Amino acid sequence: MRSHTGPPARLDEAASGPRPARSPVHASSGTRLGTARPRQEGPTDLRLVPPALAAWGTAALLLDASPAWVIGIVIGCLAAVGFLPLARLHGAASWPRASAAALLLCVAAAAASAGLHGADLRRGPVPGLAREYATVTAEVELTSDPRLTRPKVWGDHVAPTAVLIDADVRRVQEAGGTTVATRAPVLVIVDAAPRGRAAGGRGRSPWLGLLPSTRLRVSARLAPATMGGDRVAAVLRVRDQGQPDVVGEPSGPQRLAGRLRAGLREATDGLPTDPRALLPGLVVGDTSRITPELEEAFKETDLTHTLAVSGANFTILLALLLGPPGLAQHVERRGLAPRLGISLRGTAVLGGVLSLGFVIVCRPDPSVVRAAACGAVALLALATGRRRSMIPALATAVLLLVLYDPWLARSYGFLLSVVATGALLTLAPRWSAGLRRRGVPPRVAEALGAAAAAQALCAPVVAVLSARVSLVAVPCNLLAEFAIAPATVLGFAALATAPVAMPVAEVLAWCAHWPAGWIARIARAGAALPGGGVDWPGSWAGAALLLAVTLVVVLVGRRLLGHPWWCGACGLLLALVVVQPPPLTRVVTGWPPPGWRLVMCDVGQGDAMVLAAGEGTGVVVDAGPDPQLVDHCLRSLGISRIPLVVLTHFHADHVAGLPGVLRGRAVGAIETTGFEEPADQAAFVRRLAAARRIPVTRAAAGEQRRTGELSWQVVWPPPRPPPSPRPDSPPWTLPGTPPGVLPARPPAPEGPNDASVAMLVRTAGLRLLLLGDLEPPAQRALARSPAAGTLEGVDVLKVAHHGSAYQDPGLIRRAAPRLALISCGEDNSYGHPAPGTVAALRAGGAAVLRTDRDGALAVAGGGGELRVARD
Repeated sequence: MRSHTGPPARLDEAASGPRPARSPVHASSGTRLGTARPRQEGPTDLRLVPPALAAWGTAALLLDASPAWVIGIVIGCLAAVGFLPLARLHGAASWPRASAAALLLCVAAAAASAGLHGADLRRGPVPGLAREYATVTAEVELTSDPRLTRPKVWGDHVAPTAVLIDADVRRVQEAGGTTVATRAPVLVIVDAAPRGRAAGGRGRSPWLGLLPSTRLRVSARLAPATMGGDRVAAVLRVRDQGQPDVVGEPSGPQRLAGRLRAGLREATDGLPTDPRALLPGLVVGDTSRITPELEEAFKETDLTHTLAVSGANFTILLALLLGPPGLAQHVERRGLAPRLGISLRGTAVLGGVLSLGFVIVCRPDPSVVRAAACGAVALLALATGRRRSMIPALATAVLLLVLYDPWLARSYGFLLSVVATGALLTLAPRWSAGLRRRGVPPRVAEALGAAAAAQALCAPVVAVLSARVSLVAVPCNLLAEFAIAPATVLGFAALATAPVAMPVAEVLAWCAHWPAGWIARIARAGAALPGGGVDWPGSWAGAALLLAVTLVVVLVGRRLLGHPWWCGACGLLLALVVVQPPPLTRVVTGWPPPGWRLVMCDVGQGDAMVLAAGEGTGVVVDAGPDPQLVDHCLRSLGISRIPLVVLTHFHADHVAGLPGVLRGRAVGAIETTGFEEPADQAAFVRRLAAARRIPVTRAAAGEQRRTGELSWQVVWPPPRPPPSPRPDSPPWTLPGTPPGVLPARPPAPEGPNDASVAMLVRTAGLRLLLLGDLEPPAQRALARSPAAGTLEGVDVLKVAHHGSAYQDPGLIRRAAPRLALISCGEDNSYGHPAPGTVAALRAGGAAVLRTDRDGALAVAGGGGELRVARD
């Protein structure tokens, strides 16, 4: 028998006889599929793409439609299908009629499915009770893992965390009413923080340990869903009173999945911080340990997809089982299955079992279900011996998933998953081939083509979500790609062995922590680059603009590939934009100005200042509410060493940004006020300091420090007197009080603001008075303190409490600043700064600048000369 490489013979060709110009083709060679080279693939089959897209669009549009619209569209599509055989399509073959019928049937099915799922939000008693904000007793069945909200800064405090759970209400009983059986999807919000967290502890709420399919009885208040277009009929707000009332245990598969995930967490307990948090996310999408700082780094570098279990994870597992996809039907295929002698169809069955287990353990999120469905279609084609094409498999997966769950049609995660897969199947092979033709090594060309293609098509969607475009996404993804496979394989091995052999699982997790730590380091390094991303309009118009820009870049890039010198110049220019060397940035932008002494960072509604203490060195006073904003400010100033961080008080708008100050910088010490309220934010600061082994001290009036040309004196708060002095103890004295004079005891602070650390700073002949958030009682006490004489006629005043109306006119007159700086957020709800305060400062001869209008402010000069620059 002769080997051949041509396509298989068609039956009509066999009937009419062989054509003389062609070599012999054997339609049936007797060779079993999988033991020889497979038949050559023909053109890509795109017939399923239009029906899949039509079903996707129909489901997205009709989830909120009225039943009359849905019924009308279904009847119209079915009627059109009935008339198709009577239609005359001149000049067309018969197949367009079948394609049109398939498209209309898919539209009808998607409309029916969307109508039924949309009706779940309107039927039953739950929506009506939610509109009345009724208090009910309900039995709910959990449909997702509980998740903890990230802390958010609201003004001067941090909003309490809450536990969020997706669930279905199965029974509901209104207060004093009867029990009604129903099925309505709701979002359960447990309004209390995990126990112990409010006091700075590390307590874990028992609600976080619940598994999907668990049934609970809760007493809660119903409220309407706040966001339209979501898949919940109402919000169920529960007050956490301790252990949840479980009335139905989770299913067996969910208990098994829970044990496996808990075993992986236990196996990673002894790892360093980043791998300990990242490895469960890479393997099963468990992001409960990911810190906000690390999560932000992954967002900045577009590596967030590694934290969401996706097709990449499943592809790695299938490749381990089947071997490389390109060899799946070859006798030379590699992988565990052929090495163990498992047949091709047996391998497909084993792959199906793996797909089911993958979905159960990793939870049926959109990307997980899409990956498993696509893999199942490919495995079915493998088992039946038919030729495979991943584009029809992807279209089939999209069609089936949208019909099964129409809400996926509105899911950004599902959209990104499908777009990324489509890019890898269409653009990536062509771009890789083009790079190989230009001399790029095959493996490098394949990796670069895949990363660039996925980024080109996904970036517009990401821009809609984050209003930002990453310039380092492609190199970061390339560098992380080499570590994802070993981390995933070793992580799944640890997951599987943890229930039976925990020591072995710990060894496997220890091996996996190296590649996982590499991915975290790549994310942190990319996020630390000053020009790693640019702001972009967060709308679909902005997405279209980005797509157009990407198209222009691709067209220009194709021409540049033939000119190595131009490619090198463009690469160097991009590197300079991303790295932004401080000397070059200063020349181009003029920021920071030469000889700057104080910079008031623009951190929104909060405070963050930097005092120059040498090249690359600065003393930071307050950290603002957002780690990203203060980190950006420090990077723009080139600050890498911080001998001291002064936190004037523990309100969130002054301390919540501390992780951004500590990010990648050497910090000598943290100094705070002695009034540790709010307690949760004081504990937050101490936890961060302990994790970085940074000493924490307390400031008190009279303290004086110096570093280089910078010196400062703490003028408030006064040291707290002993709580109950003995009669024979020496009298309490305030530093700076003349001998023999017994000062008045300082008033106890009425709150954190009055306990703010206030400083008189001297640098290059300038005197700067920083008042924190002192309110009038403390300001008046400061004006009568022994340090009052040093406060007269300062050059720069940092106005207390964001320029609020609560100021002591006497202190402002005594300070008589030449320049007043106010840190406040644009359009803030507090009315800061108060017009009266601004008027009083200007009446005293001060120039007033504010961050909400002027941006970051840099004070420069010396010897009485004063200059201000705006960023």
